[in-house]
Formats: sequence, structure tokens, C-alpha cells
Amino acid sequence: MNRMPSPFVRLKPAARTLTATFLRRALTQTLLPVVALLLCGLIATPLFAQSTAGGTQIQNRASATYSDGGGNNYSTASNTVTVTVSNVSGLVITPDNGTPQSAVAGQQVRFDFVVTNTGNFADQVRFLANGASIRFTGSVDLTSIIAFIDRGAPGGAFQAGTDIDISGNAADVLSPSIAQNATLSVAVQVTMTASAVNGDTVRVTLGDASADNVAADSSANEVRTVASGSVNGLREAVGDASVQIVNDAQLLLTLTAPTGPVPLGSNISYGLNLSNPGARDAQNVTLTNAPAGSNSGVFVIAPIPVGTMLASGQTFPAGTLYTTSPLTVDPTTAVWTTVPPANLADVRRIAFNTGNSLVAGTSATAINFTVTITTTNATTSIFEIADAFARNSIGTQVTDQSGDIVRNGGDGNADFEEDTATGSSAPQFDGVQQQTLLQTTGSVFVGPSGKPNAVGPTNTNDDYTNKSLSAGLAGVAPGGVTTVGQQVLFTNTLRNAGNSNDTFSITVPSASFPPNFTVEISINGGSSYTTVQPGNGTINLPIAFGQTADILVRVTAPAGLEILRAYPVTIRATSTTTTGAFNETINRLYTGFLRLDKTVAVNNTTGVGTATDAVPGADITYTINYSNISVGGGDSDNVQLTASSIVITEDGNATPNNWGTSTLHVVGATDSRGGTITGDVVGSTLLTDSVPTLGANQSGSFTFKRKIK
Repeated sequence: MNRMPSPFVRLKPAARTLTATFLRRALTQTLLPVVALLLCGLIATPLFAQSTAGGTQIQNRASATYSDGGGNNYSTASNTVTVTVSNVSGLVITPDNGTPQSAVAGQQVRFDFVVTNTGNFADQVRFLANGASIRFTGSVDLTSIIAFIDRGAPGGAFQAGTDIDISGNAADVLSPSIAQNATLSVAVQVTMTASAVNGDTVRVTLGDASADNVAADSSANEVRTVASGSVNGLREAVGDASVQIVNDAQLLLTLTAPTGPVPLGSNISYGLNLSNPGARDAQNVTLTNAPAGSNSGVFVIAPIPVGTMLASGQTFPAGTLYTTSPLTVDPTTAVWTTVPPANLADVRRIAFNTGNSLVAGTSATAINFTVTITTTNATTSIFEIADAFARNSIGTQVTDQSGDIVRNGGDGNADFEEDTATGSSAPQFDGVQQQTLLQTTGSVFVGPSGKPNAVGPTNTNDDYTNKSLSAGLAGVAPGGVTTVGQQVLFTNTLRNAGNSNDTFSITVPSASFPPNFTVEISINGGSSYTTVQPGNGTINLPIAFGQTADILVRVTAPAGLEILRAYPVTIRATSTTTTGAFNETINRLYTGFLRLDKTVAVNNTTGVGTATDAVPGADITYTINYSNISVGGGDSDNVQLTASSIVITEDGNATPNNWGTSTLHVVGATDSRGGTITGDVVGSTLLTDSVPTLGANQSGSFTFKRKIK
């Protein structure tokens, strides 16, 4: 009877040797990976990403088959060997020195880090208190710094109650548990200051390890694992990212204009060119009070310079806007229309829409416009400064003024203020105004006090102020000379008749200058005088455009001058702007100006002697011819000498007269000008003739008769 073999077979020595060898090989192949796991600190990181989870039991049991050579086949198994996988910590932070982001001044930038648990079991990550695990290096100041574990929508802003703050944390923060090979998102969100400039950089570093997945050393800025039961201990890692500042959309507005001088009344043509030298496109702005459909774009806005008006007959691109709002109003809030006012002189600014955006590195189509000079004052040049308005990539308004450095809008201020030359009461501006000089023409009038435009008998160079000496004349008959010298003060007025501010040279020409006279001139109201003689002495007097100024002319006349004669002193004012432009006035000094000439005629009808013999009974006719010898003529602005309250006295008993006793009065005295005669009665020896006024170049006669006793 055949019996089944026992499952417990005693092997022959050879069989035992074969089986032992097989088992040793199988066990060796099973244990080698376990040993490798225990050496995890020496193995590259990618291996751990695929490693067996810690705590996993690895079991191994060998089996064998064999025969007894007699046709019987058998199988057998070894005992089971169990190996439990140890916990191995691992930590990786990315990115590591990745391609820098680009940002602009004032922009909020988010840095995203991925923290990966590369260990073989779930673990947490520790972030140090007070944001110490985050470091910033570089040349840009930062504002609004916040770092957080992002547990909300990817890429979103910090959400209180959902995200975990790791920048304002007073104590260490432990992350939620991170499964093996799982990740944690960390966001660092900062804002670049407005002062950041092109080329500035910021580097953000999360952790301070020398590399990823190295032994933690409790350093000041580390990010490390939390679980302490791993065979390789706590691990730390590091990641970093950077941002480089680039120029945002920028505006550069240039203005071209003629430097001049240009004539008054002519046109000035301006050229405007707007470019964007920045690295990002310039976007449109909205003019608050402009018509819908025309209120949005990248605008170039030019004021109409003071002293000019928008020239007629120009054709501008579609979308051009006009405003009559004062220049002190911000252009973006001025009231704009698409149709210019009927009176172009009312236009204060003109706005050109260059498009909805201006691509980085490009220029808008050139703009041209023309104004007509309306000012009559060539002293003040025509000034122009234009503005450009847009928004940059972060929505901040950017501006530039022509003549300004390129603007990126970092200060957030509009630069629309014009100075007083363009009409504002607040001279605040960043740019340099384009100046167009006006052609200046000097012209001057000088004349009597308050009457610089006086016209003399023939022209504007012989207008005059007549005055007379009052001393040294009494009792001096025609042909005699003055007995004393005298000083007389004249006032003359100058007017700047040119088209600009000017300085006038005041001189006394040599022609007809009286000998031995002294002329002194004061331009400060008499505080001081300067002697000005022919060929010796000049006074310079500045006078603003369209204004007048008085001078005092002190003339000193010597004694011994022939009476009843005129002594003219000519005052000349000459422009220093235009050579040869001058005007003259005459200060004429008289040595008395009322002349009396007496004539006598005898009429003898007695029959004794001839008809003209002065015999008793004959009549003597006395005629006094009185005349104002001063010059007259010209317009009423000249200062003439008018003799007033004239009283001619005929006293027959006043020495050397004796006709009062030797003749008898014949009633019938007359005056050719209707003067009032008193004493024209029988027996009179005293007659007076009163004449109210006698103008320049006027004359009259007073006649009375006496009969020889």
C-alpha cells in the first residue's frame, strides 16, 4: 500500500543546502530596499516622491518546489519575515531662482511658492513668528506686505478666516497636515512703492536653508517640518523668486514752436508729438465733462496761449474737443464740446484724442495747430506748454507736460497748471514753456505835463510848454535886459508808444540851446536831479508797455537876458529798443510876454502951423498897442501863455509923465478888444484899460486923446 508523503520532509543534506541558499538570496533581495530607505538622507529627492509610506509593513515568505527523483513533486514554504518602513521626512520649496517677474512702480505683486512634502508620511510645516520665515532683498521699498498659506481660490487675495497669515503672526504657525507627496500653497503679496525705477529688483526668499531637504538647524528664517519621529530628523528647505521693475506706460510730450521774433498780428504754428517710451501700453482716460463717445482716449491738451486766439480756417482730426473753461480748471474736468464756439477768441484749450491706447515704444500721429497773435504788447513773449493724459497698466493716471521729463504718473498728480503767462493764478508746472519772442518796436511821445501826445504847430516834435520869468522884468522897457536870474520848473510827460517795455534816453539837443542856461532833469519826482547839457549828459528812464512817466526839468536862466524874448529848451526822448525812434518837446522860457508899444499922432486944426504941429489947441492921440508875444498854435494839449487880468494904466501925473497938467482930456477913449476903460471923463488925468485875457499871438490897442492947453 502506498502512503502519501508527509508534508514535513526531512531533506537530504544536499537539498538543505540548496534551500538555504535560495532563502538567503530571497531575504537579501527583500531587505536591501529597506536598508536603502534607512539611508534616505543620502538619496536624491525624486526617489522620495515615489517612496513607500512610512509605517508600511513589508512581508516576505519564500517558497520552493522539488521532486524526489522518483516522479514525485513537492512544494514547501519558509517562515514569513516582516519589515516595517520607517518614517522619513522630506521638504521641497519651489520656485528656486526662477525667471524674474516684471512689475511697475506702484504695482501689487504676488509671489507664489509651492511647499511639497517629499517625505513618506503626512507632516506639517512650521513658519516662524513675526514673518521671520520670509526675507526681502533688493533695491525697492515695499508697502502692504502680507504672506499667507493660501487655502482659498488659487491666486486670490488674502481671505481672513480661510487663509493663514504667516507675515503678521505673533507666534509660530503650523500648517495643516500635508499628505505624502502633497503640496501647500504659500503666497507673498507686496506693493512696489511709487518711487521704484526701471531696473530695481526685489527678491523674496521663503526659508533660509542652503538647499532643499536638508537637516533643520533652527536658523533665524527657516521653514521646517514638524514631526520629530522620522529617522532623518527635521528637514528644512528654501525657495526664492524675484521681480524686476520695468517702466510702466510713460508719456513724453514734445512741443515745437518758432523761437521768433515774430510780428504782432501774425500766426504761430505749434507741433505736438506724443510718445510712450515705457514698457507697457498707455490706456485711455475719461474726460468727465465731455460728450459721450468723445470723452475717452489718450489725450493731448493744449491751452491757447494768452495774447493769442485759435486761428480760423483749420481742420482738425475727428474727436477734437474745445473748451471755454478757464485755464485754472483741471483739463480732465473742464467742460468740452466737439464744436468750437462761434467766437474762436473764447476757446481756452483744445484737446486732441490720439486713440484709445498708445502702444509701448510707439508714437501717436503728429498734431499741429495754429494761433493768431492778438496782444499789442511785444514785451511779453508768447508762452505755450501742453499736457498729455493717459492711464498706466495699474490704472493710475499718467501725465506729461511738453518740455518735461518723461512722466510715469508715480506721484498721481496732474501737471495741468499753467503759469501766469498762460493765464493761471497759480504758477505751478513741471515742464518748460515753449517761448516765442515777439518783434519789438520802440516808439515814444514826450510832451507837456499829462499830454505826451501833444501836437505842435507843425508836428509832434514842436509841441511846447511856455512859461515866463517873473523876476527882473519890472520897469524894463522893450530892448532892455533882465536884472536878475531865475529858476523855472517844467513838467514833461513821456509815454511808451512802442509795443514792448522800453528804456528811453533823455537828452537836450544842442540846437537853439540858450547860452549860459543850466538844465537839470529829475526822474524821481524831484528827489534828485542830473544836469543834462547839450552833448553832455543822458538820463535813462524805463517805462513799461503803454505806460507814462513824468520828468521834472529845472531850467536856470541867468540875468542880463533880453526881455520879451523866448528861450527854448528842447527835450528829446529816444527809444533804446529801436534806434532812431525819438520825440521832442519844447520847454520855452520867456522874459515876459506882454509887450506894450505906444505911438502918438498930432492933429492940428487951429490954423497955426502945419496939421501935425503940436500947438496949443491941437489934439494928441495916444495909442498903446498891446500884444502877447508867446508862441501859439498846435492842438489844445500844448501849454500856452495867456495874459490874464491885463490893466493898462495911463497916469498923466506919474513921473516921467506930465501930460496931466499940459493937456486936457478929450472924451472918447477906445479899446479894440472891448476892454473896460475908466477915467474917460472931462478933466480926467488918469485912465485905465482892463482886458480880461489875451491869448498867444493876440493883440489889441488902447487909444485916447488929449488937447494941448
